Amino acid sequence: MSHSRHVPVMLQRCLDLLAPALQEPGAVVVDCTLGLGGHSEALLTRFPEARLIALDRDKEALRLSGERLAPFGERATLVHAVYDELPDVLDRLGIACVQGVLFDLGVSSMQLDEADRGFAYAQDAPLDMRMDQTTGVSAAEVLNTYPPGELVRILRAYGEEKQAKRIVSAVVRERDDEPFTNSARLVELIRNALPQAAKRTGGNPAKRTFQALRIEVNGELSVLERAIPAAVDAIAVGGRIAVLSYHSLEDRLVKQVLAAGAANTAPPGLPVVPERYQPRLKLLTRGAELPTEEEIAENRRAAPARLRGAERIRESIE
Repeated sequence: MSHSRHVPVMLQRCLDLLAPALQEPGAVVVDCTLGLGGHSEALLTRFPEARLIALDRDKEALRLSGERLAPFGERATLVHAVYDELPDVLDRLGIACVQGVLFDLGVSSMQLDEADRGFAYAQDAPLDMRMDQTTGVSAAEVLNTYPPGELVRILRAYGEEKQAKRIVSAVVRERDDEPFTNSARLVELIRNALPQAAKRTGGNPAKRTFQALRIEVNGELSVLERAIPAAVDAIAVGGRIAVLSYHSLEDRLVKQVLAAGAANTAPPGLPVVPERYQPRLKLLTRGAELPTEEEIAENRRAAPARLRGAERIRESIE
């Protein structure tokens, strides 16, 4: 996968959203999802006085991005961490607060493009799906060992799959004969399990199941639930956060945290609202911003993207 082919999603809009917070010398910006380093490289280039902290749980992503960002020298600090570990990372680096935070959620292009990682349903590969291949259970283990009721819950909750019961009963029947190891067999099973009508809409019928397994394997939603509030807490007054989500579950979570931060929490009827009840955040996007047709033409993976941003306008008062 060459860096030059990799087009970061909604790059210009992300940079513009963060720009007012990153103009001062010494500003610190965190890329919580380094991936192939496209957003990070653009941040370092556009804001020559800024320092970058970049996190990724995938060691291969860190290695490739390390090469890409090497010309920036000490301005870039790359850390092997999951993004909910942001407070610990900043603590270890002795950074009290930051001016910008960027999240580009979901699977990185590199993970999708490396066949042997098992993220993509379009090519046969081992059913792994771990973003950090040094730890945790694989998608195959989930499929082969979880009780049927738990698998149904995962497909419904994380894949919004209406046919979860049909798919799971087929999985359970087959895994008793032979455990699942590869993605092609699972894709074929899903095709065979679904009624004709369900196969006619919404792209590849395996898409929702693969999404659900990936979220379960990587604990993505529980990590995100901790990570967004932690990132908001790490931002200095005047600092900004930008978050790119790729499915409604992520976007809903981001929306809830940012909306709660932008709300007045005073009990009704107070003549004057005390400081501690005032909003901590100001929303910078009206709802979620969508990619333009040009951006989707340039990078088809941008199609489902939703961008939300907020500015920190007040210190926390406990």
